[in-house]
Amino acid sequence: MSSKRYITRRAQQVAARTEQAIRSVAKPLAKYGFPFRAPTVPRGISIPEKPDTLGSNFETDWARRPLASVVRSAFTAGPMKLMTSVLARPEVLGLDRLSDLARLDDPSPLIFAPDHHSHLDTSVMIRAIPKEWRQDLVVAAAADYFFDKRWKAAFSALALNAIPIDREATGRQSAELFRELIDDGRSLLIYPEGGRSPDGWAQPFKGGAAYLSAKTGVAVVPVHIEGTGAIFGKGMKKPRPGRTRVIFGEPLTAIEGENTRRYNARIESAVGRLSEESVSDYWTAARKAARGSADRVAGPETASWRRKWQLTERRRREVSGRNSRPERSWPNLGPRQK
Repeated sequence: MSSKRYITRRAQQVAARTEQAIRSVAKPLAKYGFPFRAPTVPRGISIPEKPDTLGSNFETDWARRPLASVVRSAFTAGPMKLMTSVLARPEVLGLDRLSDLARLDDPSPLIFAPDHHSHLDTSVMIRAIPKEWRQDLVVAAAADYFFDKRWKAAFSALALNAIPIDREATGRQSAELFRELIDDGRSLLIYPEGGRSPDGWAQPFKGGAAYLSAKTGVAVVPVHIEGTGAIFGKGMKKPRPGRTRVIFGEPLTAIEGENTRRYNARIESAVGRLSEESVSDYWTAARKAARGSADRVAGPETASWRRKWQLTERRRREVSGRNSRPERSWPNLGPRQK
């Protein structure tokens, strides 16, 4: 008998003896009842169901305590930074649009509202957001996805400082929690689409970020994330390393008398302008926005095959593609003065 077969046989024998020993100990104890076995329930008595502690009911206060914050900072500066650098190689633009706020002695909280194409978006955003807001950043995550299992909920809360939120609507409980966090000086990362893009184009924005901004007076920062969908988009089994770009826009606040729907439309339009700026330049994006012809983040309203075709053409111009950017078209300022 070979040594490998002998070791396998001996392991099986040890496992069988261990199981028999456990049964010989547990069987006599079972007759004593509780706590060695489950307690009996008298007839006619119904035991109330345990309250659901997952999903939107998952408690995340513990993840914002000092010890958890230290662990999260180490994870962000170590494994998350390494993973993001290897997979995404992000390039960050538009930080000058936040420089005036960053220079304040006590920068006010902000609501960052990027488009959403991949699970990589959160790690890319955490690394891209300036340090003035990164340390106290709270991520709004889908309750039915990131908080459906206890281990997943605990990891999301600890590693990302995530809180559960309903995808469909910002309920009163979530709104009150957001307002408490903002009053405590914490900034928010909210994906207005409510979920990842199913086809590479952005989905219509929901009004959660606009509603919270209007109620709290905190500015919304539109953000465009380019390239993560090509690296690890929805439906992909494994990531394909590439390059990404994050562009921050000018902070927006609600105009007096403006309702949430119009404010939300302005935020979506601002992200669309950043999307055009990413594949061309600032001047071209500004000119197209003035004409109302800037690229829509939701893509063309046409057949699915044509949307895929136009997305392919667009990605060839993106940083994650071949990067064949068009020549810049600068304004004609007239003849040069001698």
